[in-house]
Parts: sequence; C-alpha cells; structure tokens
Amino acid sequence: MCQLLGMNSHLPASLTLSFTGFSQRGGCTDHHSDGWGIAFFESDGDQPGKAARHFVDKESASTSPIAKMLKSYPIKSHNVVAHVRKATVGAVTLENCHPFTRELWGRYWVFAHNGDLKEFNPPLHGSFKPVGSTDSELAFCWLLQELNKSHASVPSVEELTRTLSELVPKIARHGTFNFLLSNGQALWAHASTKLCYVQRQHPFREVQLKDEDVMVDLSELNGPEDRLVIVVTEPLTTNEAWVAMEAGELHAFVDGQPLTRAHCKATLIAAAAAAAAQREAEEAAKALALAASAAV
Repeated sequence: MCQLLGMNSHLPASLTLSFTGFSQRGGCTDHHSDGWGIAFFESDGDQPGKAARHFVDKESASTSPIAKMLKSYPIKSHNVVAHVRKATVGAVTLENCHPFTRELWGRYWVFAHNGDLKEFNPPLHGSFKPVGSTDSELAFCWLLQELNKSHASVPSVEELTRTLSELVPKIARHGTFNFLLSNGQALWAHASTKLCYVQRQHPFREVQLKDEDVMVDLSELNGPEDRLVIVVTEPLTTNEAWVAMEAGELHAFVDGQPLTRAHCKATLIAAAAAAAAQREAEEAAKALALAASAAV
C-alpha cells in the first residue's frame, strides 16, 4: 500500500528533512514507486494560508527530478501533505497521484489516502467529481460533497472534526482508510491501521533519519518559538518517541500540536473484512520468513 507524510506547524516551517527520508521510500528503501506528490499551503506571513503549491509526478520519488529539486528548495508552510504510491486501484498515471486538491468555501483542500476500499460506490451529485480512477479520489470527492451539505460556510476546526467523525466511518467500513486532510487551517489525520506522529519543540535535539544515514541537529534549524507535528505511516527517525495512533482515531492538529480528537467506529463489510484477514495472513507469513532468515 501507499505511505503518507504530513506536517502541521505553529510558525512557517520547512519539511525538507522529513521529505528527504520519506522520498527514499518511493522505490529505494521501500517499494512505493508508482508516483508521488506533495502539497504545501502557502503561508500569509506568520498566518496559515488558503492557497496550496501542488507537485505530483508519476515517476518514483527516489529518482524524480522534481523531488530532488524540493529537497534542496525549502518551502516554508504551516500545513503540508505528501504521499508515495504503491498502485492497488487505478493505473500509474499523473491523475492518480496523491495528494488530490479541490476548492470548498473559498479555500483549497488537500487529501491523501493509504489503503483499499471495497465495494465503495457512493452517489456523487454535486460539483466534486474524480479526475482519475482511484478509490481514494472518489472518497475525497464524497467527503467534500457531504461537508458542503452539512455546513453553509467554513466552520470551526472543532465543528469540522465532529462532522468528519460522523462521515469517516461510512467510508472506513469499506476497508483501510488511513488519510491526511488539510484546508490550510488544520491537518486532520485518521488511522484505520497504521499512522503515527511526533511533536517537535524547544529544546530541539539531534535526530537520526531511518531511511538515510543522516543525523541532523534540529536546534540549529529551529528557534525557541518553533513547534511542529510530523505525521507519517512509519516513523522517519530512529531516536524519537513516535506516538502510534489507535485504529479509528481521528486527530486535528493546529499550531503544531493536537487540538482535538475523535474515535470513528466502523464495522467492516464482508469484502473488506476478507481483504483485511488476507492482509494479516500475508504480513504474518512475511514476519515468519524474516525470522527464519535471521536465524540462519
């Protein structure tokens, strides 16, 4: 499946360090080589912005010239959503690369998803329609359609979290629905199976990247007022206390810290439950094979 990376920051911050390690999972240290993408919400001074700078590429993130450029060109932002793709639904094409973007209530919304949805065919009767053929973009369009029906204008982050907590189980019952969502005001993260986060703030320390042999002293890159949260599928560093999100947990991050959270209970449909059982069996077999090879 795919992998997710998100950032929410108190002050405009660069994601260069985390993206450097994360992009290696797009075909180098992992097999997510079917495209990648990243969206930065432009900051309006020290205030979160509502416009997003959006890059997608159907090439592997580990070899993409665009990804290479972004590693050396720090874009400072309050909210960032990134994704490396392992195609399961939809061909390897540009229109199927995450994150996806749409406008709602005069703001850009950005969405990226990790997982598979079974028998998910909701009616779309508004202006939100998929461009590509992924279940992920279909879920995003349906979410925005239902949010638009629920609120006349952009509500508070707390209200949006409550509405999302009611909508998300209707999708999550169809399968694995780990996702990141942002409108520039907040970063929402939902875990079906695997998602974790770490908060970085003063006093900053040295961190060791997991996917590259790189050690960075964060105190040289950040000041006392900096504070940010990094959300990712698998921890990016080996020496930080990453918090694993529970299944069904929905977090809203604002100003570089958790603001509110909710639990989204979903009972899987039969097709999704069967797929989950098969995935668990495959993961157990892989673990046994690794243990056997290590013992030799």
